Amino acid sequence: MPKMLHTGQVIIDLVMAVEKLPQIGGDVLAQSAGFEAGGGFNVMAAAVRNGLPVVYLGRHGTGRFGDLARQAMNAEGIQIGLRKPASRDTGLCVALTDASAERSFVSYIGAEGEISEADLNSVAAVAGDYVYLSGYSLVQKGKAQALLDWTLALPSSINVVFDPGPLVESPEAPLTQALLPRIDVWTSNSVEALRFTGAAGIGAAMERLAEVLPEKALIVVRDGPQGCWIQQRGERRQVPGFAVRAVDSNGAGDAHAGVFIAGLARGLEAHGAARRANAAAALAVTRWGPATAPVAAEVDAFIRESCGG
Repeated sequence: MPKMLHTGQVIIDLVMAVEKLPQIGGDVLAQSAGFEAGGGFNVMAAAVRNGLPVVYLGRHGTGRFGDLARQAMNAEGIQIGLRKPASRDTGLCVALTDASAERSFVSYIGAEGEISEADLNSVAAVAGDYVYLSGYSLVQKGKAQALLDWTLALPSSINVVFDPGPLVESPEAPLTQALLPRIDVWTSNSVEALRFTGAAGIGAAMERLAEVLPEKALIVVRDGPQGCWIQQRGERRQVPGFAVRAVDSNGAGDAHAGVFIAGLARGLEAHGAARRANAAAALAVTRWGPATAPVAAEVDAFIRESCGG
């Protein structure tokens, strides 16, 4: 079976639930708080829980946060590609979830913000594998160029998945321009797609994405509770979401992305993979925390129940 090589960043989330965010200079009391592995960990955990072997091809640090990151990956069965920890610690993200289930982040990048081509070449990518790139990586000075050079040298039989995240805002940046022709799967939420393309609606954004991506590229744009849109070779369709009561949206997009790639890897068509991903994201928002993706059996049961048995 193919595997996923995740080249993004595993960091530690300090997750706090608040009624509302404080005003500048203000303070609020949190209803809960805890340290959890986050960042790229969420996508990897979702993929592993749905049957796709995963290798973390990124750095991890020396210190309390690096220890937490490795413990979490080992517990999920995620293979750590670079065995030796870096000299500095893993980074940290403060994740605040308010009463509307919306979340806000403040991140500090640590050891995971650096990598070399030699590091990346230490794990072999074979035909059919999925290499997962995060837009966060493209803004890391100690990582971006090496990652781009390595990715562009991959054979065409390797599937390159790109998740732009909130920090890659335009196709005009030189690194982004160089990467776009190599992308096989684009996965983002609607806000990211609109910002990246400058379009006013999802349909227009997908059209503009199709103009800058390869003709064969599969484009996935998540649309919150409405599900997602998929487009490939000019054919676009909406895949409806599932109605649930959301309590925490943190990690829902990561659950969607991980389960979607796991579905493609097991041979599902894009629509079937998207339906499973929508179900996984719906379940994820009913749970507190960043890495709340369900396992495959939960996804199957949820779809059956939602379709009336």
